[in-house]
Amino acid sequence: MKITKLLVANRGEIAVRIIRAASELGIKTVQVYSAADANSLAVEMADEAVEIGPASAAKSYLDIDAVMKAAKDTKADGIHPGYGFLAENADFADAVEAAGIAFVGPTGDMIRSMGDKASARKAAEDAGVPTVPGSDGVIDDMEVAKVLATSIGFPVMIKATAGGGGRGIRVAENAEEFASLAPQASAEAKSTFGDGGLYLEKLIDGARHIEVQILGDGENFVHCYERECSLQRRRQKVWEEAPSSALSDQVREKLCSSAVALAKAVGYRGAGTVEYLYDDKSGEFYFIEMNTRIQVEHPVTEAIVGIDLLAEMIKIASGEPLSVSQGDIVVRGHAIEVRINAEDPANNFMPFPGIVGDMRVPGGPGVRFDHMLYQGYQIPPFYDSLLGKLIVHADTREAAINRLKRAATELRLDGLKTTTPLFLALAEDPAVQAGDVHTKWLEPWLEINSDKLASKGDD
Repeated sequence: MKITKLLVANRGEIAVRIIRAASELGIKTVQVYSAADANSLAVEMADEAVEIGPASAAKSYLDIDAVMKAAKDTKADGIHPGYGFLAENADFADAVEAAGIAFVGPTGDMIRSMGDKASARKAAEDAGVPTVPGSDGVIDDMEVAKVLATSIGFPVMIKATAGGGGRGIRVAENAEEFASLAPQASAEAKSTFGDGGLYLEKLIDGARHIEVQILGDGENFVHCYERECSLQRRRQKVWEEAPSSALSDQVREKLCSSAVALAKAVGYRGAGTVEYLYDDKSGEFYFIEMNTRIQVEHPVTEAIVGIDLLAEMIKIASGEPLSVSQGDIVVRGHAIEVRINAEDPANNFMPFPGIVGDMRVPGGPGVRFDHMLYQGYQIPPFYDSLLGKLIVHADTREAAINRLKRAATELRLDGLKTTTPLFLALAEDPAVQAGDVHTKWLEPWLEINSDKLASKGDD
């Protein structure tokens, strides 16, 4: 079924991005919004807009009935969930399909299979994809889990099977810590995700976070190479780049091929990301999870391969086959994306919702700023603090870092504190310039370099 009217079941910069992709395909758009987002850029840009509830996400963006009513009332024949909110909710995908509306993403069964970390691990093993040593499935008995953790070898990661965004994760250095931390992880997962199930993984110390972008139409599958997302704070990514400077061509081929093998094994439909830990000391990589949605960092991949991933998602959901084959996809240059959040990095990243004053968006060759902003816009305090993403592309990694410094210096958002000073400081750091980082590198760096994070021109 060809989509002619697409409902955007999200907000912020990703809603703006979806509207733009749909418009370029000649598709009308409907933006749903909470009362707090009535004055958002996405509402202004869409062809139609429907208020679905109050500021609380639970009563608006997470309300399946409200979203479905808006779709039916506006006669939308497609729904794009973006990322977060209902994007990986299998029941929502089922409800959309049951209503005869195209869901821009995988089926509910695929989301269940790959969204649950324990079953995704099993699927990866069956597809021959290397996995981190750990439990075979969900652990319900804490005494059994403690014995298994000891056999795996400490330190171990205790992870919520339904977790995400760094929640429901604890690291136990020994059996005593395990006994106290496992119930905490389970309780946090239960309160956040409604599922307290846990599984265990061996902690790969000093690993890099590498992920592979895949596309599938259910029959044909390709990868768009990898991104490195090792610069993280509290397990949240802050800086992403593509391709990874740490991989040899041989490792890259094995890594990307394994992601395609997994996509084929589950008959994947849409855009997805297969995430790995990479140990550059041993050259080994291990599957950790699959995200069955578009990701925040998708623009860095778009920059190096020249493919509009959002447009591909929409076309696949319309029943079209993939428009590219693997031989068509070639890496060109290097791209970096940084997340511009309404947070004060000099004050422990305190959220800083406010009103956008004078605004200057960076431009020039190889610069892209995906955002949700306009002068006079009041940043709502109810949601994630992401304002936009600054993406740069250049022929080499060194040139991309220099371009990032130039573009970040040009960015001006008066009235706000943002994370821009963090990226200016990181771009000057010798370890970052050398690509010598891992997932635990940033937090100690922040403690040492807090004096470099004072806002420069954002206030």
